[in-house]
Amino acid sequence: MNDQIHSGDEHGALGDAEYAEFMELAAQEGFDAEEVDSELAAAGHGPLPVLAVVGRPNVGKSTLVNRIIGRREAVVEDRPGVTRDRVTYEAEWAGRRFKVVDTGGWEQDVLGIDASVAAQAEYAIEAADAVVFVVDATVGATDTDEAVVKLLRRAGKPVVLCANKVDGPSGEADAAMLWSLGLGEPMPVSALHGRGTGDMLDEVLKALPEAPAQTFGGAIGGPRRIALIGRPNVGKSSLLNKVAGEERVVVNELAGTTRDPVDELIDLGGTTWKFVDTAGIRKRVHLQEGADYYASLRTAAAVEKAEVAVILIDSSESISVQDQRIITMAVEAGRAMVIAYNKWDTLDEERRYYLEREIETELQQISWAPRVNVSARTGRHMEKLVPAIETALAGWETRVPTGRLNAFLGELVAAHPHPIRGGKQPRILFGTQAGTKPPRFVLFASGFIEAGYRRFIERRLREEFGFEGTPIHISVRVREKRGRKK
Repeated sequence: MNDQIHSGDEHGALGDAEYAEFMELAAQEGFDAEEVDSELAAAGHGPLPVLAVVGRPNVGKSTLVNRIIGRREAVVEDRPGVTRDRVTYEAEWAGRRFKVVDTGGWEQDVLGIDASVAAQAEYAIEAADAVVFVVDATVGATDTDEAVVKLLRRAGKPVVLCANKVDGPSGEADAAMLWSLGLGEPMPVSALHGRGTGDMLDEVLKALPEAPAQTFGGAIGGPRRIALIGRPNVGKSSLLNKVAGEERVVVNELAGTTRDPVDELIDLGGTTWKFVDTAGIRKRVHLQEGADYYASLRTAAAVEKAEVAVILIDSSESISVQDQRIITMAVEAGRAMVIAYNKWDTLDEERRYYLEREIETELQQISWAPRVNVSARTGRHMEKLVPAIETALAGWETRVPTGRLNAFLGELVAAHPHPIRGGKQPRILFGTQAGTKPPRFVLFASGFIEAGYRRFIERRLREEFGFEGTPIHISVRVREKRGRKK
């Protein structure tokens, strides 16, 4: 029986025999078969398709994103260009799940308004499988909108045209005027009131592929894809040049010289890898924030396209909030991870001591990621990069058979039961690994399992099964009272 069934199979990563056995176990414990099935399907999905929401500032992109994801997460203010850290969210419509990239939030004149809107749209479109182009129907199509249309045509991705701010039948005529953009039928929507968003999302589902075109790994997907990410001027381009053994990318002391994404096929250790270079953005110093926002969009786009994120950290400087933000982004995207401490050759004993302390305190949450100390300038320890990437990929693809996982969980719960809360002691009854890339576990329990205990389970899973270099997703399903069977 083959345990390595691919994600995207109807039972997630479970083979038929394993699935049948598992469902029997669930029934014995009083779980509803349909609920268990939906939980497995949710955890067993492969990479989700990506939808980018683009458009001029203040046309209501963030309001629309909140409407699509069903909660207020993207920051909404009545002034254009409100920055935030998160740009990628998960959403579901009509039983299908996908990711939404929100490009709302930056109007500052970094490159001239038209160019900055275009730059934003470009990064988002690059990562997307389909695009929602938001236009303010009350204003009509502007020159900036026309510029974005040109970009969309060039990219050749499927586009759904959203005519926003149509609050009632009187606005329908305004929406109809947008046929002139040549992107097909404008969908009249009021993101604020929810009017028309369902019809628009139906169109989005038609435009989105069932699963992204890129198949990870194996012969189909071609070379494994690596994103080099990190804050501007941390040495991403230098590292890429050193790895490639030639000057492929412009390197400049000025932070953020790279603007166009450079995908490089590079032969390393006898294997061809595809490096997605994601270096910062050209910026003027007084517009730092805007450039950071771009950098996070660009990073999100690169991470979506990659399987492994190599996160570069400048070891000569203190670990910054921005470093942590980038790490969080890679963890949330569920990518395999390697942390590379660059400029290692410049450190003296004292800085090394303090850096180790910083790593212990600031980066405790990713102590599972392989670490390499490198110098992009001198090429020191470059040979350690490939083994670290291979280790992370192996962890990312590891799958534990259900029988073995349950034997492990049984021992764990017996030796370290969950603390008693309110006179009750919740127990983990059984579980399965429903997906890989990254490993996703579904645990079924008799009561609410606290976050601290979940972290403890994750730590023990890592000790037992490895999972080096990969985030682990654990979801817990609690048994409903009604179906109780002893």
